[in-house]
Amino acid sequence: QQVARCLTQRGLTLSVAESCTGGLLSARITDVAGASKFYKGGACTYCNEIKQKILGVRAETLETYTAVSQQTAAEMAQGIARVYETDLGVGITGYAGPDGGEDGTPVGTIYIGLFWKGSTQVRKIVSPHGRSQARQDAADEALCMILHAIKE
Repeated sequence: QQVARCLTQRGLTLSVAESCTGGLLSARITDVAGASKFYKGGACTYCNEIKQKILGVRAETLETYTAVSQQTAAEMAQGIARVYETDLGVGITGYAGPDGGEDGTPVGTIYIGLFWKGSTQVRKIVSPHGRSQARQDAADEALCMILHAIKE
């Protein structure tokens, strides 16, 4: 509700691109009455092909850094803001479980990108307490990042 209030008061718009959270962040945003004033929509981009086609994540990024990386989260955030023409864009990608990455990245590793005012920040979290908790933690962190950014 704080995020909704701040975005609405400032006349800002938001869109989200989700992978491992599978739409959870979008659901939490739209659970708030009046979300249509600031929320333009989201995309659940679970596979690399869709990350590329819809969001414009570069094949080179996915090949070099993998889908679960700070680089991919940043490109997802930038891509969704561009496609939906919003002030802020969020990109979430990670290994919610039960397995981690083939490169040894542990289960629960999640990257959250936030595009705002022409720049992108990415935060990494590790939530090793199971798939459901990892998804919740990622959505919580994304909301905190949005709130912190727009309050500055």
